[in-house]
Formats: sequence, structure tokens, C-alpha cells
Amino acid sequence: MEDAAVEEAEVSGAGEFAPALVAAHPLGHSVAVAVGPELRVFDLNGGCAVSLSDDSGGCSHSDAIRAISFSADGALFASAGDDKLVKIWKTDSWRCIQTITSEKRVSAVAISKDGLYVTFADKFGVIWLVTVGEHGEGQVSSDNKPVSIYGHYCSIITSMKFSPDGRFIATADRDFKIRVTSFPKDPVKGAPQIQSFCLGHTEFVSSIAFTSLSGGSSFLLSGGGDSTVRLWDYINGCLLDTYEVKDKVGEQSDETEDSNLAIADLCVTNDDSLVAVAIQSLNGIMLLACDLIAKKLSFLKVITMEKSYIPTSLAYSSSADLLWTVMGASNMPNQAASQLLTRVRIILRFQKELSASADHDPAILEDSEVPHGEKLLLALQGSLDASKQEEVLAAVLAALRVSMHKMLVKKNYSEERREQRKRGRNDKKIKK
Repeated sequence: MEDAAVEEAEVSGAGEFAPALVAAHPLGHSVAVAVGPELRVFDLNGGCAVSLSDDSGGCSHSDAIRAISFSADGALFASAGDDKLVKIWKTDSWRCIQTITSEKRVSAVAISKDGLYVTFADKFGVIWLVTVGEHGEGQVSSDNKPVSIYGHYCSIITSMKFSPDGRFIATADRDFKIRVTSFPKDPVKGAPQIQSFCLGHTEFVSSIAFTSLSGGSSFLLSGGGDSTVRLWDYINGCLLDTYEVKDKVGEQSDETEDSNLAIADLCVTNDDSLVAVAIQSLNGIMLLACDLIAKKLSFLKVITMEKSYIPTSLAYSSSADLLWTVMGASNMPNQAASQLLTRVRIILRFQKELSASADHDPAILEDSEVPHGEKLLLALQGSLDASKQEEVLAAVLAALRVSMHKMLVKKNYSEERREQRKRGRNDKKIKK
């Protein structure tokens, strides 16, 4: 009966695990958490929860948000997901200025360095582009429709990032590939050209991030289901170094199967010298040193958290030297809207050279120590009731140990099951 229910959920498109996400404003002005269809934003300057407004004439998110991103200068924010909506927000007022409807569900989103374009990827691996712009009294042109610029040939895009100089866009997928594409000055008219493919992962690529030397070259980091973090010369598509996390995680985790050690997320901290890594079964964060001169990745330490906490998403705020982590999920069986709770944990103080002295180690902030205390936690978590949180997050924890890997592993179906899934698809464009 249980297997039949799972199959029914797969055919209908329901029940797909959706991890909670976190994003930090690049200048430290705000922090955003997405869980299910809810976007929760806290104004760190004003010390209050943000009330979102919508001037775009579009609908609010009605299904799981799968991707969130700030622009390089923090002026814009984009959210997108399973409801096929891409929403663009101005962060000075937190009002939505554009709502774009995708033909299919959206899996990744990014904003160009100059803030003029938003790119998003749908479930069929097509990358779309829309121009950001307001006309007249804050009214957005109604004919600003997305334009497809290239694709990954029916492979789900898992992560999408612009290079620090804005010249390239990197896209990773669940078929082990990372594609680096030139981004034309006028991408609506120009033709994006392939710069390189970064090939080497043996399972899905879950997360990518750019890192760069001060005033010098930039590189690409990636993590995936093969339990590796990789450093790339993305201009030439050359693999520079690979770090296997399973040896160190095995010392910290009860789960030792490779399938449970997928990289959930990674982000660069402290002037690109450190890499924070979230791993599916690890109750904490792994820190790697990233030596861009030697082109090497090396293990520093594991920051262990409580056993009931496995981060699903990471974001670094350089202005305050804070690593934001969140644990949570939606689209789980029998989950009510009132159970869309998350747990936020913040890590302070990242030194370029972490010493053996505890005085220089990153510190996990207690709830009473986080910026703005209970106001921030209530706004981002959804509840401060420990007993309520414990029950909901226990279910999330159980799902995290298996679902984050299964979510992206390509499934093999019988011909009968394929036809059944086709009949249940709800992402076909309805032609009138």
C-alpha cells in the first residue's frame, strides 16, 4: 500500500520533497527564507519582519519555492518554483515588480551582475531570460515575455550562477554536467556560446559557486551526489582538485552509505578562502580551505550541531561575518500548511586561518545571541514553540536522510510507468 501511494504521488506530481532555502543580502541588509510557498524576509537594518507587497498584478506563490537569489548589489531579489511563477522583487521596499509565468515548473533562478536580466531554468532544462525594467509610474511592460536562450536537453537544472565579472553563466544539472556559457551584452539579440563543459562528477551536481582571487582569476566550485566538492578552471573546463567528503563525514555521522552523503549546498565565505559545505546526513557544516594560488581544497574542520539538525541551505553574509543555515522542508506526506516550520542556526566568526585555539573557532550562536533575537527567529522559523518544532522537524529530519538524494537521482521506469506518468503530467502548455 505504501509503495502504491508513493507511485500515485509521483504520477500526480505531488509529494516531491522541497528543502527550505536561505539567502542573505550581499550588504547584510536582510535575510530571506523560503519554505513551501512561503517567502519570509527579515529586515536586519530595521530589526523587523518584512511585509511583502505586489505591484506586478500577479499571484502570490502557491506551491513550493525551489530557488531564491539576490542580485550582486542586493537591489533585486528573485523567487521561483513549482507554481511556474518567477517573481522579481525590489529590496528597498520589498515589493514585487514583475511576475513571469513559465510554461513549466522552475528549478533555478539567477540575476545578471548588472541587474538588467533574470534567468531561470524549467524542469525540462531550458534556460529562459527576461529583462528587468519599470516603465512610467512603476508600471511594468506587459509584453516583457521570457525568451529561451539555451538548454540542457531535458535534464533538470539544479543550480545556476553568474560569474563575478558577469561574462559567463554556469548551469549544473542532475546528469552530472556543468555548462559554462558566455553571456552576451545584449542577450536578447546575441547568441550565447558554450565556453566549456566541466565534466567529472559521477552523480548529479547539486550546487555551484564562483570564487576568485583578489583582482585576479576566478574559479568554480561544485558539489554533488557523488560526495565530492570540486574546484574548476571553468574557462578551460579543467578539473583542478577534488575533495572526497565521505572519509571525514564517516567520523561524524551514523550514516556511512555513499548514497546518504550527497552535497546539499555549498557557499564561499571569508574572501573566498573558505568553503562551507552542507551534507545530507551531517548534523553540522564541513569547512574546507580553498587555496586558489595552489589550486587545492583541503579539510579544516566540521562544525557539529545538535543531532536533530541537518542544514538544507546555506548563505554567507560577509558584512557581518555570519553563515546562515536553515533546516526545513515542504511537500512531505500528510504535511499541513501550519507545519511549514524551519529551524535557523547562525554561525559567527570565520578566520582566514582557523587555529587550534577555541577563541578563533566559528561559534554557533544560541537563540538568545542571534541578531534581533526572538523577532528574527519567529519571522524566519514560523514558530518559537519548541515542542511544536520538535514534532515537525523530527519528520523533516527523517526525510532529509533519504529524500535529498532521491530527489535528484534519475529514476528508471518501465514502459507502463512511463505512459502512466505522461498521462498524469500537469506541466504541458495548454493551447487555446
